[in-house]
Amino acid sequence: MNRAPQSLPHPSSDCIVRVTNFYKRYKTHEAVKGVHFDIRRGEVYGLIGPDAAGKSSIMKAIAGVLSYEQGCVEVFGTPIQSERQAEGIKARIGFLPQGLGQNLYPDLSVEENIDFFARLRMVSERDLLLRKRRFLAMTRLDPFRHRSMKHLSGGMKQKLGLVCTLIHEPELIILDEPTTGVDPVSRRDFWTILSDLVQERGLTALVSTSYMDEAARFQRLSLMFQGLVLAAGIPSEILAQAPGVLVTVQADPQVEAMSKLKRTFSQVDAMGPSLHVFVEDEVAEVAQSMVKNALQNVVVKNLGAKAPELDDVFVALLRHQQLVGETGPMPRSAFVGSSQNGGVAIEARGLIRQFGDFRAVDQVSFQIKVGEIFGLLGSNGAGKTTVIKMLTGILQPTGGEGWVAGVNMYRAAGALKQRIGYVSQSFSLYLDLTVLENIRLFAGMYGLGDREGKMRLDWIVTMAGLGGFEQT
Repeated sequence: MNRAPQSLPHPSSDCIVRVTNFYKRYKTHEAVKGVHFDIRRGEVYGLIGPDAAGKSSIMKAIAGVLSYEQGCVEVFGTPIQSERQAEGIKARIGFLPQGLGQNLYPDLSVEENIDFFARLRMVSERDLLLRKRRFLAMTRLDPFRHRSMKHLSGGMKQKLGLVCTLIHEPELIILDEPTTGVDPVSRRDFWTILSDLVQERGLTALVSTSYMDEAARFQRLSLMFQGLVLAAGIPSEILAQAPGVLVTVQADPQVEAMSKLKRTFSQVDAMGPSLHVFVEDEVAEVAQSMVKNALQNVVVKNLGAKAPELDDVFVALLRHQQLVGETGPMPRSAFVGSSQNGGVAIEARGLIRQFGDFRAVDQVSFQIKVGEIFGLLGSNGAGKTTVIKMLTGILQPTGGEGWVAGVNMYRAAGALKQRIGYVSQSFSLYLDLTVLENIRLFAGMYGLGDREGKMRLDWIVTMAGLGGFEQT
């Protein structure tokens, strides 16, 4: 495996965090491999990358709650190499761990959680009163101050977590994936609040995310994958490291068009009715011509070009550094059902769900064709999960009808469950089982034989990038 070359960070007189040649191992697994970066005072610095990139390990080490094997972490000029050194800087830091409400107490109210963290940090009653009033107004949590944390939406939990992290007015805040699992409205609110605080109080922030579209929120960032930094700098510098054009095209039939394009181009993605093709080192006119030439005997319409985004550059950098391989085709036996392409796979008619006096779903109707990717978009509490639970036979509707794969959700819930795959909002895995044990358990639950289960297991491990983690 080729490692991404990294330049050491430039020394800075106002640098408050410096990470040099950082390594972290968990038993035999090397989670972080020789990472370098620095964070300047008043800066919002980002660590962007998928799960298992090493972001959380770095953040915990900077927060003084995780030891490491090699390298150096300096915070406020103090090397963090022992518990005693870590304790000396913790009063100046606020740390929000990964997961919705992970630093909060579910049975305490919004106000009780804030009061608890303030007293833990020895904030005076006068300062607590002033800061609490300001933060509750800023986060729009004041109307919910007496509500238990466990009854808050995901976005509200993260806003409350941020308030509790800020209540002692730290100089540096470390936020580990604060917007993961949060609806778009709450994500926007969260970033607005953070930006205002950085500007008003001169806060310094280290924020991790797996959302590439959040790159523009950072002054500088490190793009990470499997413990390595692929690229670092301001967003525009990173985008320039994989020059090219993103060609967008609508073609019919789309499946045939994608197959033809993949013979010529390495990066082809279906985005609704359009295909996005990343063409390296070409101007827009040439790139569009190359895509059109690859689509012989396919109806081409709405051909266009635009600048690539960070996720396109991220995949290009992975390919250049040989950090990702191709996924094999899905086993043919995984395709089940007799419906022809274009037929109706899922239909909802006038679905209603009442919880006491509250109507969570009101007259929802839609139709999804076979082979279609259909989205339910909305903020927390919009009713998305309730609709899915009704269609999958988990929750009885108050009114309306629904069919999934030709099965009526009222009359044949048992038969329905054998024909669908369902990932719940809270992941339905068993924490005490390994990756392989979880896969084998679900294969058994769905009645797969040993030979069929083994074939699909091998494909899933490759497809999901779980190679090397089978016994984890």
